[in-house]
Amino acid sequence: MRDSAADPLAEFRRVNVAGTLNLARQATAAGVRRFVFISSIKVNGGSTSLKSYTPDDVPDPVDLYGISKLEAELRLHEIAADTGMEVVIIRPPLVYGPHVKGNFLRRLRWVERGIPMPFANVDNRRSLVNVRNLVDLIVRCVEHPAAAGETFLVSDGADLSTRDLVTHMAAAIGRKPRLFPVPLSLTHSMLKVTGREDLWQRLFGSLQVSCDKARQLLGWDPPVDVLDGLEEVGCWYVENKNRR
Repeated sequence: MRDSAADPLAEFRRVNVAGTLNLARQATAAGVRRFVFISSIKVNGGSTSLKSYTPDDVPDPVDLYGISKLEAELRLHEIAADTGMEVVIIRPPLVYGPHVKGNFLRRLRWVERGIPMPFANVDNRRSLVNVRNLVDLIVRCVEHPAAAGETFLVSDGADLSTRDLVTHMAAAIGRKPRLFPVPLSLTHSMLKVTGREDLWQRLFGSLQVSCDKARQLLGWDPPVDVLDGLEEVGCWYVENKNRR
């Protein structure tokens, strides 16, 4: 999110495209029959409004990371066509669980410290996926015959607003969140002027994904409920906070 490379797209391509294709070619040479690629919901886009993203939507990446992931997907399908190796694509949204880092961990720290957050009137909807749910779908995609050549979106199956997410995170660590309302148009304008509109989308915008394809084609349902998943993260955070 804070690109420091002189050419960020080249760096993303070096890892997400070249690295992936190198591994895929070695997999075909070793006789691997199926290759499951963990892509990103960023391939679909950065936000939703009227409906959830589906695997059949036309890709519309809005950042360099999403562009590189889409390029990797397309090149993998070319390898599949040339070699016969089956390729399966999974595009997760935010992944969380014990040992989570990034903005998720930062928000947990804000809650623990009682820092006021401007989410009291935020009624957006965002999908996220517990790491155990993601792994469960990966295993299903490795094993299920119908997964071959398909693309799937994954989530916990229950979308939360930023306000509700922070509230549940606080409950998981035995705190009460300090939330206050702000005009959403004001926060949008302020962050846009400062060049951080992407931050507004992550905190105040919606991003929902549909798991219907995985449910219908693979008979898959997320085994971990989102509230149980958040409680597990809270327990990990409380048990390990003195070690950080």
